Amino acid sequence: MNIKLDNFKRLNPKYYYMLFGFTLAVGIFFLFSSICFVQNKSTGVEPVEGFQKIYSPPIPQKLDFAGENVPLENFDVFERIEREFIVNTYWHSFTMLAIKRASRCFPIIEPILKRNNIPEDFKYVAVIESGLYNTVSSAGATGFWQIMEDVGKKYGLEINDEVDERYDVEKSTEAACSYLKESYGLFKNWTLAAASFNMGLNGVEKQLERQKTNNYYNLVLNEETSRYIARIIALKEILKNPEKYGFYLSTDQLYKPLKSSNVEIPDDISNIADFGIKYGINYKTIKLYNPWLRENYLVNKNHKIYAIKIPEKGSINVIK
Repeated sequence: MNIKLDNFKRLNPKYYYMLFGFTLAVGIFFLFSSICFVQNKSTGVEPVEGFQKIYSPPIPQKLDFAGENVPLENFDVFERIEREFIVNTYWHSFTMLAIKRASRCFPIIEPILKRNNIPEDFKYVAVIESGLYNTVSSAGATGFWQIMEDVGKKYGLEINDEVDERYDVEKSTEAACSYLKESYGLFKNWTLAAASFNMGLNGVEKQLERQKTNNYYNLVLNEETSRYIARIIALKEILKNPEKYGFYLSTDQLYKPLKSSNVEIPDDISNIADFGIKYGINYKTIKLYNPWLRENYLVNKNHKIYAIKIPEKGSINVIK
């Protein structure tokens, strides 16, 4: 016993400090663990650091499309609407770009809708169809309004290898208006007219007859058309109130309208690049302002008058 005690007394003092530090660390660990246990027991939630808070976006108590009420009191309708609010609020890239592009495209689309007595809410159909971008679907639907070739030709659009007016925002909007007027004339309801833009006049008519109803919200439809109206309504609210849903853009971050004037061409254009050079712009700029020109030439056998947009002088910086 004396031998062991003597050995302990002869230990280097640094070992005492190490022993004290170890004891203190163990004490702090058990104290922290007991605090966490109490917190977890009281809240039922283990605290996690480093993660952002995610909220369910607010849904207005009343919603409408083209002045027609959305029956949110129906749980199925509410949940379909809420799904699209959640998806489009947190699909940041798509919705952010839609807000930016709307600043450029809506001033073109809105007066055309008004002139044709189509409710302004239909501009949001173009948003969900294409994101306000000239694109082509796997099925061949083309342009801002995603119009199929046969439908485009039916409503007066020129579509061939050299010219495709589905890419022209003004002319394709006019064609969309013609379609929607026919649809409204058939269904006497704007919500059904919008649904028919997705599944066709015959498709909607067949389902109304089959299911013995005249109300879109009573229809059992494929998932795409079932979500279609809900997505229009959600994006309408988000684009009208972007900051409410977390999108903060200054005015200078929105895409500006493209200022241009028309040059009327009654003859052939043998080379569009050469044509652009005459007006001090390059081939790319001609294509950006006139995406309906599908080739680098224009054969105009019938001497049809085409209006080609030329940027206003000083409105853009052309890369030489």
